[in-house]
Amino acid sequence: MRTLNYIILAVADPAASAAFYTALLGVEPVENSPGFVLYVLPNGIKLGLWIASEINPAPLPAGGVEITFSEASETDVRATHTQWQGKATILQPPTSMDFGFTFVAADPDGHRLRVFSPPPKPR
Repeated sequence: MRTLNYIILAVADPAASAAFYTALLGVEPVENSPGFVLYVLPNGIKLGLWIASEINPAPLPAGGVEITFSEASETDVRATHTQWQGKATILQPPTSMDFGFTFVAADPDGHRLRVFSPPPKPR
C-alpha cells in the first residue's frame, strides 16, 4: 500500500520560504540546507521546500494546487486568518462556501494555502 506522506513545493529561495513557513506553522524544520528544507508536522505529514532550479524535470508555475489546513470551527478559521495577516498574501478573505468556512492565502512563491472548517452538522 502506498502512503501519501510528503508534499514538496518548488521554491525560488528555500531560506526565505523557510522563514515564511516557520512563522506560519510554528514549527522548526528538521532539515535546512541551501537547496532543501523539510518540516515534519505534528500529524506526520512532511512538507519539503526544494529549490526550483535544481528540480528535474523543471516544475510548472505555482498556483494550480492548494495545500489545505483544517480547523475545528469558523472561529478557529478567523483566528488563523488574523494570525496570517501580514505573514502571507490573502487571496480570499474568510468566506462561507458549500464545503464550509474558508480563506485562501499564498506563500512567497504563489502556492495556495487554504484554511477551512466544515459546516456544522445538523442536529
